[in-house]
Amino acid sequence: MNKSDKQIWFWQCILSPHMGDIAAELAKLDYKVIFVSNEILSRDRIKQGWERAKLGKAKFKLAINKDDVIRLANKAPANSIHFCQGLRGNGLVNYAQKIFKDRNLSHWAMLEKVDDRGFKGILRRVLYRIIFLYWRIHLQGVLAFGYGTKEWIIKRGMSKNQVHSFAYFLKKPQLTKSLKETKIKDKTKFRFIFAGQLIKRKNLSLLIKSIATANLKQVELWIIGDGLEKEYLQSLANSLLPGQTQWFGSLSMSKVPNIIRKADCLVLPSLHDGWGAVTTEALMVGTPVICSETCGSSIIVKASGVGGVFLSNNKDALSNILLKQYNAGKINNNKRKKISKWSKCLEAKSGAKYLDLILRKKNKNLIIEPWKKLII
Repeated sequence: MNKSDKQIWFWQCILSPHMGDIAAELAKLDYKVIFVSNEILSRDRIKQGWERAKLGKAKFKLAINKDDVIRLANKAPANSIHFCQGLRGNGLVNYAQKIFKDRNLSHWAMLEKVDDRGFKGILRRVLYRIIFLYWRIHLQGVLAFGYGTKEWIIKRGMSKNQVHSFAYFLKKPQLTKSLKETKIKDKTKFRFIFAGQLIKRKNLSLLIKSIATANLKQVELWIIGDGLEKEYLQSLANSLLPGQTQWFGSLSMSKVPNIIRKADCLVLPSLHDGWGAVTTEALMVGTPVICSETCGSSIIVKASGVGGVFLSNNKDALSNILLKQYNAGKINNNKRKKISKWSKCLEAKSGAKYLDLILRKKNKNLIIEPWKKLII
């Protein structure tokens, strides 16, 4: 396959910085890359600190309505390759997917870890079974983001040869020496950190309760983010962890890694997360991660060999792993450098090479995920 003759198109609801990095790196591999989204960033994402993706040599197309999407999808060359966000609930992207089916273009779906819990989870299994029965003969393949997602999709009817484990491969954070946002009162204290929306799904209350249960009175908990549960969570923290918390509010994405690298462990206790990009960012700056098994990024947390994964929404399980991490001691510079070095497998450059290999290699079963090649 001559890359310069091939166009790779990404179709997303918003101009996601988490996909923008790999698009930029693919363009450096001599592919012609086009990134299509229905909007640049939603108001909610801007409030959460998201920043516009930097696409490098990749071209950006804004398709704000059905007609725009249909026009671009019909304009794509016959030998173009298309990577689309999801197969349901993906807004205007679905119109493009129908055209790719009708035109018999190379079409891949990108799916995050599906929330498989409870009765709704049972309904989702049935629904996706139907969806894949319809789409499997029209799809070139599926990029499965998150722990267990590949196996889950195969169980819904996709051929195992068509499904590849994938990740959000990011550009290495630009770190600064100045940390005006961070007030470190006692550099000897062990610091856990949480970064995310203050909403029920992110389950920060479990982390607060678990630190209290483990009787970790000598630790600090740093919290980055904002949301509907802020007042409740601050009240809970004041009650259970008096004087142990520091609240940063919502920060721009570029500032978050600078604060995470000053912590000893990031914790993501979500009830469900399709991925959880903050875990990737933490490992890139050399900070171990603890997350729940229902976070898609638990696949890379396990692979990293540091931190750990706990049974979702289980206070005792989280308390035990927090205590273990605390007893292991603060992260020194040598350990931080080793973790950061390992995390090169999660950088956009690594992801672009991995996707290039998936597209070019005939025997796709022999392809090894980047995070499985290295150990700390």
